[in-house]
Amino acid sequence: MKNKKLIKFVESFILLPVLTMSGMPMGNTMGSVSQAVANIVNAPFTALQKQNILTYESLALNDAIKKKLEDQKAKAVAIDEYFKARSMPLEGTGIKMVLEAEKNDLDWRLLPAIAVRESSGGKNACKKVQNSSFGWGSCKIGFNSNEHAIELVAFNLGGNNPKTSHHYDDKTTKQILRAYNPPSVVPLYVEQVISIMNAIGEADVVEVANT
Repeated sequence: MKNKKLIKFVESFILLPVLTMSGMPMGNTMGSVSQAVANIVNAPFTALQKQNILTYESLALNDAIKKKLEDQKAKAVAIDEYFKARSMPLEGTGIKMVLEAEKNDLDWRLLPAIAVRESSGGKNACKKVQNSSFGWGSCKIGFNSNEHAIELVAFNLGGNNPKTSHHYDDKTTKQILRAYNPPSVVPLYVEQVISIMNAIGEADVVEVANT
């Protein structure tokens, strides 16, 4: 309906001058001119529709990215605040732990909770090797930095290291912890780490914060 009204409006300015200039009778050219005007009007409208779709998709993508970044930030803050409140040396590694957890499909609280259980967040890191706050390799394996340790431990716990994947691949968090430190070695290890995870925050920290 809007297109038809717009066509008539455009014709009131275009139609008569065109007919006058062409010298052709009005009846013989009405159909072709109307079609031409319709094409002029409809072409930009189609392009606009496409542009609107692209704009909507772009906004949706930007919104998804924004929410993702907010989620990562909230989780990192929760980890670092937990470390800070207890004067733990690993404070500031929260975002690294979150990103590595995402990369390896792990619960975002697992790495910090293991670090707390194993070394009080770096306070009692292994002495014989460097930057070993996770007790990885029974304190026989050192790392270039805490960030390096986070990367390697997450890589293994996510089941992505072919050498250790048979222990951790396709496992739940509790199963990962049982493989990391079997109940036969530390009977309440799983329960202790899970308790620390819950103290750090909820599984979906953003959803809880928004609620």
